[in-house]
Amino acid sequence: MARVAQPRHPAGRAFRFFLAFAALFALVAFVVTLLPGRPSGSILGSGGPTVALVPLRGEITRSDAFVETLDDLGEDSSVGAVVVRIDSPGGAVAPSQEMYDAVRRLGEIKPVVASLGSVAASGGYYVASAADVIVANPGTLTGSIGVILQLTNLQGLMEKVGVQAEIVTAGAQKDMGSPFRALTEKERAIFQAMADEVHTQFIDAVAAGRGLSGEAMRRVSTGRTFTGEQARELGLVDELGGLHEAVAVAADRAGIEGEPRVEKVSPERGPWWLRALMSDEASARIGRSALADFADALAALADSSGGDRSPQFLWRLPVVTDGVR
Repeated sequence: MARVAQPRHPAGRAFRFFLAFAALFALVAFVVTLLPGRPSGSILGSGGPTVALVPLRGEITRSDAFVETLDDLGEDSSVGAVVVRIDSPGGAVAPSQEMYDAVRRLGEIKPVVASLGSVAASGGYYVASAADVIVANPGTLTGSIGVILQLTNLQGLMEKVGVQAEIVTAGAQKDMGSPFRALTEKERAIFQAMADEVHTQFIDAVAAGRGLSGEAMRRVSTGRTFTGEQARELGLVDELGGLHEAVAVAADRAGIEGEPRVEKVSPERGPWWLRALMSDEASARIGRSALADFADALAALADSSGGDRSPQFLWRLPVVTDGVR
């Protein structure tokens, strides 16, 4: 009797393969977590004096991991000097200030050199100004020593579509900056005073970090962006060059002879598989469309209208393209 061929179920085979792969991935992750880590006194391990390379990329929204990493490097005896590689248009004020303080603390222990990439402006430059030496490419976009507060007024649009916002507050200025109405003159004056105060903090910090006089600071604190070449002429940058030159400066200041040993130290914390997923390469493969960015902006706008969220002052370039983000 002829045997009847059983039908194949490719979907079932694919599901079994997926389960096997997931189990293998979980097993590898579990084994990695059981492996002994580096000694607590050394982030980079042995091998002689090292120049640690710490990246600071993208918009500055939080500082915890960066600050913790720099504090750890300050206690690491295997690290002779640190290069902070900055590619950032800036961001929120408070995290930028915390990063600035972390660089200043580390600079009291060992040499710190800031290497500016394609853009190191506003909050990005604020962090760099705390370093012992700043090295920038001639075409680097930097400076932008200013403060920006961006508000949106949707009142006219809402009237056209027949939507009316009903807001109940306790406190005369509780909904100050609401997107559903225009600012009053008093509210505008309040925001302006706050922006001026934050701007003064920025100017004072850069003046302290760079040792610039009042007149020199007045020339560079208009919010304007400079090239690396212009910034050097104005005293905002010490030397022109790329990452290689910055590492050489750091090694020289640390007294490291010959070709320095360079180790990249990522401030990103968490499991290795999560850090790999969030890497620049993974982000480039995934990509984000302009529509998704617009949706994010709308979501942020909606969030700002409720709860206890207040408009945020930023040390950031107002326009950031994908090429310099």
